[in-house]
Amino acid sequence: MNTTSAICCEESAWMMTNASPIVFVVDDDISMRESLGALIQDEGWQVETFMSAEEFLNRPHEIVPHCLVLDISMPGLNGLELQKRLAVQQPEMPIIFMTGHGDIPKSVQAMKAGAVEFLTKPFNDSTLLSAVRGAIERSKVLVDRNAELQALKSRYARLTSREREVFALVVAGLSNKQVGSELGICEPTVKAHRGCVMRKMKAESLAELIKMATRLRVHRLSTLSTPANI
Repeated sequence: MNTTSAICCEESAWMMTNASPIVFVVDDDISMRESLGALIQDEGWQVETFMSAEEFLNRPHEIVPHCLVLDISMPGLNGLELQKRLAVQQPEMPIIFMTGHGDIPKSVQAMKAGAVEFLTKPFNDSTLLSAVRGAIERSKVLVDRNAELQALKSRYARLTSREREVFALVVAGLSNKQVGSELGICEPTVKAHRGCVMRKMKAESLAELIKMATRLRVHRLSTLSTPANI
């Protein structure tokens, strides 16, 4: 990845975490879809409604704060079946289930599978909005975490092969002298590469750089197996 592409990726990650949240509503009842859509829009969130699980699965996946308000009983693919698919395809999506039957076994199954809330129809507006608000906050945490990781990956992509080697050895605990001995370069050159690594990774300290390496899973042996250029 070149520098321009890496910067674009980092900017995209920032845009993801600051994008307006989307609430997806899947219910085969058109009156329910319309009323929930209007209620959610009035709160200032984006809303997209779908009449079936199949229709929802066909939409492109967007990595922005979001949640799914899902009817549990629908023709074709039902809510629990959709939940199973999303657990594989989009595991970060918080799901709020709705049912008109108060089905206890289904609610227990849904909650065990990771649903954040289970609402029995009819429910009042404040109950739904409270559930949606909590689900979006949960999603924001995950999106922020993913965006931070994407930004780290973009910064790491800007490092040269030699800088990556120095990065791996420094976070492994080697001194500049030891790094130089390991790589066959002089200590001043190690210091120069180390400074570039700190600057490009935007690390304020060695401790911060070590945390970044842990998140990026930078390992000494795997890094040194790649030929480097001084």
